[in-house]
Amino acid sequence: MSETKVIIGLEVHIQLTNLNTKLFCGCNSDYRGKEQNTLVCPICLGLPGSLPVLNEKAIEFATRLALALNCKINEEFWFFRKNYFYPDLPKAFQISQYNKAGGKAFGDGGTIKIRLDGEKKEINLDRIHLEEDPAKLVHKGSIASSPYTLVDYNRSGISLIEIVSQPVMKSPEEAREFLNQLKSIIQYTEIADLNLEGSVRVDANISIEGNPRSEVKNINSFKEVERALKWEIQRQRNAIKRGKELIQETRHWDDKRRITIGLRTKEFEKDYRYFPEQDLVPINIDGKYVENIKKNLPEMPDQRMKRIQEQYGLSEFDSEILVLDKNIADFFEEGVKEIEVLGQEGFKLFCNWLMGDISRWLNENNKNINETQLQPHQISKLIEYIDKGKITGKIAKSFINDMMKGIPVEEILEKTGKQRIADEKTLSKIIDDVFQENPEIVKDYKRNPRALEALIGKCMQKTRGQADPNITRNLILEKIK
Repeated sequence: MSETKVIIGLEVHIQLTNLNTKLFCGCNSDYRGKEQNTLVCPICLGLPGSLPVLNEKAIEFATRLALALNCKINEEFWFFRKNYFYPDLPKAFQISQYNKAGGKAFGDGGTIKIRLDGEKKEINLDRIHLEEDPAKLVHKGSIASSPYTLVDYNRSGISLIEIVSQPVMKSPEEAREFLNQLKSIIQYTEIADLNLEGSVRVDANISIEGNPRSEVKNINSFKEVERALKWEIQRQRNAIKRGKELIQETRHWDDKRRITIGLRTKEFEKDYRYFPEQDLVPINIDGKYVENIKKNLPEMPDQRMKRIQEQYGLSEFDSEILVLDKNIADFFEEGVKEIEVLGQEGFKLFCNWLMGDISRWLNENNKNINETQLQPHQISKLIEYIDKGKITGKIAKSFINDMMKGIPVEEILEKTGKQRIADEKTLSKIIDDVFQENPEIVKDYKRNPRALEALIGKCMQKTRGQADPNITRNLILEKIK
């Protein structure tokens, strides 16, 4: 028995936020920010005698995702009742799909390609299926310490697609890359906006080979999944080292304390007592319907990556990173229209700015590019100014904060007065001062040529990054000789 081999499977629940109504009723699905328990009706409250009616658009969205994930679409299926007794399900069951006892999921199989540490790998899916979202449980503070639970039924009945992977992931890092690629595919299919609060929840099944698994429920963002997995793996390994017997259980991820908390002994499949939903007729999808949706499917990340490689001469790696976020890729293609004078080199420079300083700013400020005032022509102008020698790369980096507010590069330049210093006489005097102030670095250069970078850095400090680095380097070398 191995104590080190980790086995991870993920169940990802995606709200179809681009639908206007819920899965089985006509209630408004835009529940965020609305007064609690106001977007409800007898159907999503599960009142006796109410009858569900399937949202046809949800079938179209599920078909789009199934095609994008290369699933086998089942042309006939029906819904099942999944029974469990929690206050977030007023009917005491969830209308879902079941792929046993004669039932079928919406789509079987499928794959998601990931790249980790330079290696490519395909993660196999088990299935995707449609189901309704339960209501939202609200706690005071932590779920473990809250004195009460409140229920908001506005979310009850929202359309969900569940994507179930096979248990083939071996590390939290693999899981992170799987989710990044899945998020990208969903963004391109235009079925959901996963930046909305609560639009995605992940249940993670984790085990150390040879031991029972734990299911960590309702991790509320892709970013938290990697943290939750790392914690849970370490918890299980520590328990095994202490000789403690692990049990199959359901645990909660507390994202404030960043620990998992035991909730209950894990239910087994038989505990849900699945049986067909009598109030909904079987659904039939013909090949013509699927083919029509396939024809109108937007360009997917893999297709766009290959096209961008060919059209703009970018490397496979750059193209792959660029298309991961559709908004970034759209921004790139809009921006390079104005930079074609520089040719292929300009495309690469534009990509470098997007993937480097722009993406770093977005990550640090937890924003996507559409939430800023940045315009593609600003980056084109930045590259043009560097190319013409008006500013250095270091000066350009200092403009990023203002550019994100939509301020034109010309205006930033005028306001800051930062321009490239290329005059040799001016630079020579600055270098003399640096030599006088740092004789030990000058002396160190004789046995350590890398000290040159330290001297250039001191010159950059004195000029607030305005000194031309190439001219500065050459002048320093001349003076040292």
